[in-house]
Amino acid sequence: MLWNASSLIGFTIEASDGRIGAVHDLLFDDIDWIIRWLVVDTGDNAVEHKVLLPVSALGTPDASLRQFPVNLTTQQVRDSPDVEMDLPVSRQIEEALYNFYGWAPYWQQCGSLISNSIIKPFVIPLQVSEQDSTDLENTSAALPDGDPNLRSVAVVMQYNIHATDGNIGHIDDFLVQDDNWIIRYIVVDTQNWWPGEKVLISPRAMREINWEEKIFHLNVNRRKVKDSPLYDPSSTADGAYDEEFLKYFGINWVEK
Repeated sequence: MLWNASSLIGFTIEASDGRIGAVHDLLFDDIDWIIRWLVVDTGDNAVEHKVLLPVSALGTPDASLRQFPVNLTTQQVRDSPDVEMDLPVSRQIEEALYNFYGWAPYWQQCGSLISNSIIKPFVIPLQVSEQDSTDLENTSAALPDGDPNLRSVAVVMQYNIHATDGNIGHIDDFLVQDDNWIIRYIVVDTQNWWPGEKVLISPRAMREINWEEKIFHLNVNRRKVKDSPLYDPSSTADGAYDEEFLKYFGINWVEK
């Protein structure tokens, strides 16, 4: 199933033994275009405590209840050390978090943009020692340099999209698959160029991304975008739209 990434913000986190926190943001890898982490606020009105949860811990989100089941206990989530949310998040901190949960890091697995699945964790620790938590906090303090490939969904919203012959609008949302957390489509609000319309763009249509200027550059022109299959939110849930879209842009999404 495809989800609007923005709609998942605010979903509560349902651990195996109770509710704890809510989704504050999602972090994606701009190389493979996969959601890697949920940023979860487990604090209250008086104290803020944000932690990162790997998507390999997630069950299928429940739209009616606006909640995420996670394969963790409330204590595991609560004990996860605070991580500085100012991007970039360092690969060392990511690795320390995976060590905290006792799982293999995603970069040692075979998930990718063209993969149909992401390997699930092989073990869930029942307890985490104070020393393990202290080690991660020390790692965070000692390693300020970050991995530039992790991006915030909340921050990237509103970035401009340029075709080869001009601006076409801004990023309005991302459509994400809940079976492997791949960003399948980028939803573009065409603003003044094509008033009242939204179009879908594949991440594979990106020629270049200028993060400093907040511009995504496409490898297609405006006409190609305008003549693309009509975006209807209800049609993206089945294979018919996918097939038409991929054929139009000449994209082979799944490769062997």
